[in-house]
Amino acid sequence: MVSSVKGSSAVRSFSILACGLSGLALVLLLASGPGTRLGWWDFRFGLGLFRDSIFAAGAGFLSCLAVLVFLRRKVRGLGPAWAGVVLGLLIAGNGFFWIQGARNAPRIHDITTDTQDPPLFEAVLPLRQKALNPVQYGGPAVARQQQEAYPDIQPLVVQQPPAKAWDACLKAAQAMGWEIVEAREAQGRLEATATTFWFGFKDDVVVRLLPLKDGSRVDVRSLSRVGLSDVGANAKRIREYLKKIRENFPS
Repeated sequence: MVSSVKGSSAVRSFSILACGLSGLALVLLLASGPGTRLGWWDFRFGLGLFRDSIFAAGAGFLSCLAVLVFLRRKVRGLGPAWAGVVLGLLIAGNGFFWIQGARNAPRIHDITTDTQDPPLFEAVLPLRQKALNPVQYGGPAVARQQQEAYPDIQPLVVQQPPAKAWDACLKAAQAMGWEIVEAREAQGRLEATATTFWFGFKDDVVVRLLPLKDGSRVDVRSLSRVGLSDVGANAKRIREYLKKIRENFPS
């Protein structure tokens, strides 16, 4: 009887310890993004915390799963192990899909609808003084990688005069939640800064509006300030932005 109680106590302690690994993963995950956004540490350190949260979650999930598989019929009090399995699976699963996306994405951070003549940044230049990535376009090598990975990123042509197209461009930028740095209708250019949700990364966007004979052409360029790869964020941003412009012109 006494040995049974001691055994149950030991298993419960191990269950709590295993669940603690998943709890540690949650702490690391919650610290990785907000800490970077608040400037508590460099973004590289934040990404390291994010990576470590995945490892901790995987270890927590496997440890808790082992407790449940081998001991669930012998003792009670395995609630922490069940919690650790669920929490570890959620964090590790999310991290796995993020890593897969990062591996599949090209190692570029500058995406534009016009790779031959990309829109130029002007107004945001003072904001990029500490940026690690230059504003100069990478040329054919970057264009080739973009076209292979994101062939759908193309200029948007609308059958609307520049005045109406400009209103749609501005409204779409505001709907995206971007910080508008400059908007010059006469020049047909808009510059803004987008901030990512979790890590608070700053990406700069320039929109160029050109008049056509029977409408207008919209070109967009989105450039990250840091990071060799944007993990597809800039392409996703351009897609969403152009979609919002189209929504202003129902067919």
